[in-house]
Amino acid sequence: MAGMWTRAVMSYRASFVLMLAANIMITSLDFLVVVLMFQHTDQLGGWTLPELGFLYGTSGIALGMANLFVGSTDALGARIRAGTLDTMLIRPAPALAQLCAERFSLRRLGRPVQAAAVLAWSLTALDVAWTWDRVLLVPVLLLCGTVIFSALFIGFATLQFWWGEAKEIQNSFTYGGATLLHYPPTIFAKELVAGVVFGIPLAFVNWLPALRILDRPDPLGLPAAFQYASPVAAVLCAYVAGLLWRAGLRAYRGTGS
Repeated sequence: MAGMWTRAVMSYRASFVLMLAANIMITSLDFLVVVLMFQHTDQLGGWTLPELGFLYGTSGIALGMANLFVGSTDALGARIRAGTLDTMLIRPAPALAQLCAERFSLRRLGRPVQAAAVLAWSLTALDVAWTWDRVLLVPVLLLCGTVIFSALFIGFATLQFWWGEAKEIQNSFTYGGATLLHYPPTIFAKELVAGVVFGIPLAFVNWLPALRILDRPDPLGLPAAFQYASPVAAVLCAYVAGLLWRAGLRAYRGTGS
């Protein structure tokens, strides 16, 4: 299904290129705001611009890849209201896979491509003593961050089984969460930081691994093991998202023809 939508988009290549370029330009405005702030200060919460670039790049790649793979789940409510979810349920393929592949669009690559450029710049500008564990943490946090955001997309999309207008709740934790992670944890209240560690585990996307990579102190004073725990958080998030999806399907009642 994803291949079908890709072939349809690539039939109009000029349109695809223009849409991708526009996507990159629009997402670049987020980092431009950060750059403008540093025209008036050398540090933000004790963090430098390359360090914020690292946070921005890692969260942007994780969100962008999750949006590419499972972002179409936000249309679940519309399918339920239109009664077209029933069609997916009778096909010999997992309904979740079909929903994720629905209207698959490569133009969503604009966000991760732009974030990858910022991350590449930050890695060259950072003054970091690269040890084996710090080098390994970078791809690990990108992979785990993608899984965590994907779980949030799916988990909050399942609210639409009971509440059809829950799409904006999903956006507040996915896009809103990524915006939160663009900035260092030191500028937020400790209660908020604790909430994204022990509640909605957004801190495992990049905050906690970044503390080890950038050799920054933990504002909560957590054990060092938390800085390596992104894989555990990703597995738990995926498991919970799967439970929520199955609970939503069991609660769903078809609208009929």
